[in-house]
Amino acid sequence: MIDGMTSAHFIFIPSVLLVGIVIGWILGSRAARDAYAMELNRREERANRAVSGRSPGAGRG
Repeated sequence: MIDGMTSAHFIFIPSVLLVGIVIGWILGSRAARDAYAMELNRREERANRAVSGRSPGAGRG
């Protein structure tokens, strides 16, 4: 007989694991969405600089 383990472990441990997976999914999707938006802004800034004829570092030297 195992003294410390009850049937609650079979409910508690998988439920905590599931909650952790859901929280990780939410935080990961937010991080990915923010990284994608930052990359789009970076590309837009590069395109605007190319159109205006200025490049970073132009005029140095």
